[in-house]
Amino acid sequence: MTGFLTTHVLDTANGAPAQGMRIELYRLDPERRLIKETVTNHDGRTDAQILPAAEFETGEYELVFHVGAWLDSQGHQAAKPRFLDQIPLRFGMSEQDHYHVPLLISPYGYSTYRGS
Repeated sequence: MTGFLTTHVLDTANGAPAQGMRIELYRLDPERRLIKETVTNHDGRTDAQILPAAEFETGEYELVFHVGAWLDSQGHQAAKPRFLDQIPLRFGMSEQDHYHVPLLISPYGYSTYRGS
């Protein structure tokens, strides 16, 4: 099997996918380097694998989810600065496998896990 990376963002406050959220992917080794920018689709997923098999390398990575800008685009009113703005998730990929890193969000909290 060849490795690849996917993500999925769900708005738990409204029980819906987070459509239109900007996401950045950085490779952290040997130094932090932006390798991809994308936006979630109507299902809260990216249209393509965020890191497809042809580009996959094991190592340390960071996904940055632009939650504050997305909440603004959804009309969510909040005091400035927002409690959550950008959510960085750092993780390692050590095998040639499918890594799925979902994000469950609300204006005041989030959770993640390694999915399948």
